[in-house]
Amino acid sequence: MNSLYLRLNLAAILVVCVFLATTAAVLDNAYSESTQRALQERMMGLIYQLLTAAKVDDQGRLLMPLPTDLPVPQLALPNSGWYSFVSRNGEAKPLWHSPSLLNLPAPKAFPLQVGQTRWQAVQLADGKTYYLLGFGFQRTVKSGVFPFNFYLLTELAPLHRAILAFRQRLWGGLAAAAILLFAVQIGLLHWGLRPLRQVGLELSVIETGAVSQITGHYPHEIKNVTSHINRLLTQERARQARYRNALADLAHSLKTPLAVLLSATDCLAELPQTVQEQGTRMLGIVERQLQRAGACASDTLPRVAIAQTADRVVSSLSKVYQWKNIAIHQAIDPNLHVRCDEADLIELLGNLLDNAYKWGRGHIRIQSQKQGPKIILSIQDDGPGIPPEQRAYILLRGGRADESMPGHGIGLSIVAEIVDAYQGRLSIGSSDLGGAEVVLEFWNH
Repeated sequence: MNSLYLRLNLAAILVVCVFLATTAAVLDNAYSESTQRALQERMMGLIYQLLTAAKVDDQGRLLMPLPTDLPVPQLALPNSGWYSFVSRNGEAKPLWHSPSLLNLPAPKAFPLQVGQTRWQAVQLADGKTYYLLGFGFQRTVKSGVFPFNFYLLTELAPLHRAILAFRQRLWGGLAAAAILLFAVQIGLLHWGLRPLRQVGLELSVIETGAVSQITGHYPHEIKNVTSHINRLLTQERARQARYRNALADLAHSLKTPLAVLLSATDCLAELPQTVQEQGTRMLGIVERQLQRAGACASDTLPRVAIAQTADRVVSSLSKVYQWKNIAIHQAIDPNLHVRCDEADLIELLGNLLDNAYKWGRGHIRIQSQKQGPKIILSIQDDGPGIPPEQRAYILLRGGRADESMPGHGIGLSIVAEIVDAYQGRLSIGSSDLGGAEVVLEFWNH
């Protein structure tokens, strides 16, 4: 039972079996009742025909027609399966019986009131089961009122055979329908679960390294899963790339301090001071590279308040650029959070706001909004702006729009790397303040 396909098939088969069994029981019961009711109605019709044919003379004697004149021809044939007799309450011997009852003893008659109808199953000496219908009747003549009980008897075997034949056809038809439904259901489940099997095959191919993403077209319900899997795969590859880059940067950064340490052996008097200086420098390099490599390294990142982090960054930069008298307009929902490392968010906002302070003339605007699962953060200034042809270049390491301004051209590249590590999106445009606008988009999953 560890197979989803098997579970769904067994559940569907169980539902179909319960449905068909319930349907069969309802139809069988309905057919049995309708057949029995039809027999009763037919017998009542024959009783009325006998009543019409019966005569009562002035002395109250019952006069029945000759066998050839009976309204029901079967009553004139011995052992025809239809029998009739007439009696009075309290009298054991019938006043009349049909010729068909010649070779069988009449069943014991039950008492009836005038106008009363009664049904009863009886068994005669031949061992067969019969259906007995009795009807109370009276005739008024000159000499008085004379009651009679008319009885009609028929075998139940034909009724049972009809019900049995119906049951055989019913269960045969339902069995064929069940087989057809099972086959269709297995085919539908096989077709419906095919996207899941395809996802499994694609994941197997990804494990071999032949492809890097799930590229198939899937239904909406599975598309959400494959999108998240692709996002996790991309994030994992980005994390590995960050580690590789960090190790490469670390090795490159440590070359100079190590070279200084090796050369310090020529001057033993300055060796302690040199070791102290270069050791501190290397420790700072290692800590900085580990922090950069650790971005997005945790599978359970905290939810960081954007407004509070922005306040801290703005407070620090306002002191550095106090001489510029920059006016900050901040419109960030205090309840808005993003799932990331707090140091990464500070790095993002610090680099972007530092550029805004550096290039802005007097106004900076920070805005945020939430669109479904997506969080959008924009930073605008009223500086000279960034030409469209340079927007892609300045996101590269060392890319600078203006070489005359102080800096190393890595701030925006760091921002781009961090945003990419969180599967976000960074775009540069023009602000309605007249300067540049940097927009960050994050999926708040």
